[in-house]
Amino acid sequence: MSRIWAGIDSGKGHHHGLVLNAEGKTLLSRRVVNDEPELLKLIGDVLDLADGSEITWAIDMTGGEPALLLALLVNHGQEVLYMPGRLVNRASDGYRGEGKTDARDAYVIADQARMRRDLRPIRPGDEATVELKLLTGRRADLVEDRTRAVNRLRGTLLSMFPALERVLDVTNTGPLRLLTGYQTPAAIRRAGVTRLTTWLANRKVRNARTLAEAAVEAAERQHTSVAGEKTIAELVHTLAEEVMALNKRIAEMDKLIEGRFREHELAGIVLSIPGIGSVLGAEFLAAVGGTLDGFDSPDALAAFAGLAPRPRDSGKVSGNLHRPLVYHRRLQRVLYTSALISVRNDPNSQKFYDRKRAEGKKHVQAVLALARRRVNVLWALIRDRRCYQVTPPATTAA
Repeated sequence: MSRIWAGIDSGKGHHHGLVLNAEGKTLLSRRVVNDEPELLKLIGDVLDLADGSEITWAIDMTGGEPALLLALLVNHGQEVLYMPGRLVNRASDGYRGEGKTDARDAYVIADQARMRRDLRPIRPGDEATVELKLLTGRRADLVEDRTRAVNRLRGTLLSMFPALERVLDVTNTGPLRLLTGYQTPAAIRRAGVTRLTTWLANRKVRNARTLAEAAVEAAERQHTSVAGEKTIAELVHTLAEEVMALNKRIAEMDKLIEGRFREHELAGIVLSIPGIGSVLGAEFLAAVGGTLDGFDSPDALAAFAGLAPRPRDSGKVSGNLHRPLVYHRRLQRVLYTSALISVRNDPNSQKFYDRKRAEGKKHVQAVLALARRRVNVLWALIRDRRCYQVTPPATTAA
């Protein structure tokens, strides 16, 4: 049966759709408003062009701006492939013309979908999986905001009071609470250890005296005021409160994610694996679509996560393995982080890691190898619907 390919270059207010036949001839090229009636008309026109032939849609995003279009395509039973923006940009170099337009990008997407066989289908997720994807995405945004705020706080404090910046870990609640009340060397010296300890203890800061002593010691090493000290102190106060507010929002988001995650049918299995908690487990399910049905084997899952090296041979050089250029970076981070944690609390992981280090692998290489090994374990556990055990159950002879 013949087939046509529809490429979609997605945008905020508009998408551009372009349809090719098997010979690469353009059958339709149209800019459509990101609105249901317009999108339905585009889908209808493409179905009319197909006239009973198979249709393969390809798009450069899996959510966000084209979410409505994807929902409509799923409701119409259409096959949709995902072509990452990096691939679109790289492939564009091989096409005539230098100008970048939506129509040209849509053509590249459709033509690549026509020729390539390695593009993954976009599978509709259930409500729980979609919620996990949205919540973990929002948490990632909050963590990035916190990182930026912490870096600004460190830089600002360093410009006024470098000795205090060195002794404070401004990612913790105690030092942040201190900076909401005292910022300058003179103010900390006037307060003294006893008064500062009482002030911190009244605000339920742990190890208040230790923190107070460290702050006063830092203040004793600086008796010079820098230019603009008053304004800098106000900025430090504001940034410290901002970081504390972000910490609170992230903690609230973690509770929300945990509640949604534990409702998933695979939550118990995923949580049983050492190194995976509610947040990492939720990110894992969000990345794979809530199920492993879209992967034919653990090797396919490992390749999707960037844990299966691919050959990059040239001339007489063979077996030159490198990390793939296209992979799910958040999923790789989940698997790498969980493997790193498991080395400390799982004897099987510790044994495997030690063996890799003894073979001469560096720390990162050993952890990546462990993450790849754990993909097989995770796959088997989900397939068999059983939880992880340090000592696997013995198999009975037939």
